[in-house]
Amino acid sequence: MRRVLWWLIGGSRGGRNRLRIIRALDDMPMNANQLSNELDLDYKTTQHHLELLVENNVLMTMGDNYGKTYFLTDQMEANLDVLDEVARKADLDDVTVGGDDA
Repeated sequence: MRRVLWWLIGGSRGGRNRLRIIRALDDMPMNANQLSNELDLDYKTTQHHLELLVENNVLMTMGDNYGKTYFLTDQMEANLDVLDEVARKADLDDVTVGGDDA
């Protein structure tokens, strides 16, 4: 999981928004529309990041289509300390769910 998080968060341009998404979903499961509103991100941008996070076993979904809800996987929940470490080392430890970190 450490390598995946470095690639998704610390080593790519979209890492800041992916970190915001993970932190938001750690607080409360949401669908793509709710996340895009909560984080003030374009819906398509949100969908792109969600797809990457699901493909890499960071997030899982329940439901279908518009109502599809996103949750952290058990593996991600068990590695939240690694996420915090990656964020800190990538100088992203100031990233929060709210605000204009986009």
